[in-house]
Amino acid sequence: MAADAKLIKELRDITNSGFLDCKKALEETNNDINAAIALLQEKGVAKAAKKASRVAAEGIVRAISNEKYSVLFELNAETDFVAKNELFQELVETIQKALLSNEFKTLEDALNIEVNGSSLESLVTNATAKIGEKITLRRVEKVSFTEGEVAAIYTHANKRIASIIHAKGTNGDAARNVAMHVAALNPTFDTENDLPVELKEKIHTEAVAECKENPKFDSLPEKVQNSMLDGKLRKAFNENNVLSFQAFVMEDSKTVAQYLSDNGLELIKSYRFEVGEGIEKKVVDFAAEVAEQMK
Repeated sequence: MAADAKLIKELRDITNSGFLDCKKALEETNNDINAAIALLQEKGVAKAAKKASRVAAEGIVRAISNEKYSVLFELNAETDFVAKNELFQELVETIQKALLSNEFKTLEDALNIEVNGSSLESLVTNATAKIGEKITLRRVEKVSFTEGEVAAIYTHANKRIASIIHAKGTNGDAARNVAMHVAALNPTFDTENDLPVELKEKIHTEAVAECKENPKFDSLPEKVQNSMLDGKLRKAFNENNVLSFQAFVMEDSKTVAQYLSDNGLELIKSYRFEVGEGIEKKVVDFAAEVAEQMK
């Protein structure tokens, strides 16, 4: 049976699928639009499965919050071009609303959140089929906060870096400034207590050795010795990318720890997402790819 033109338009509006896909689906289902929708969904899942092995390392990250918690999430596509696609951006907004409107703890929980009868996982799969690239909700981080705490958020203008600062205190503006610092400088550790034991011991041993290079060190008052050692340790912690000891980007006469303290804040933890970090991108040999296609 030939596909009805009005039904093709209606099916395209409902599913956002291409003209030919809608036409074929209606022909295969004798113009039964509900059956055509189901068929397109099945084909969409199949298309998405074929793309499962591809690498999706572009996309966006975003920091969002409500009155109970803040969230970081990363949604990936294969190319930056698709990450700016209208359908991709609509999916970002849908995910954002779902994460702020539903309780979840893990990525698996988040993927099982239902939106209008479909799970987020299904919506991502459908987006893969519609857009033609592998789309992945790669990770989420939920930071709950209680009275007397803040979980300040920052998303960089390019939507490729986002961060959260969780701290005791109520100065949200100051906490957001530190979140901006974290986005910019990408610290590895929050405090010296987060350093691996072996590294911390190595830093201390080297700092003591540096102090003892001064021939007068052992004869100095204990208070002066401790001050010299403390200075060496602070310098080493900064060089090892410890947030608390970094010079604060907006006021470099202070460390981040000093800035937090001056603003009535005590750091609990920092969080930072950057698009594609940790993903090994496939290096494409275009000549080999073309040769393979010509076989």
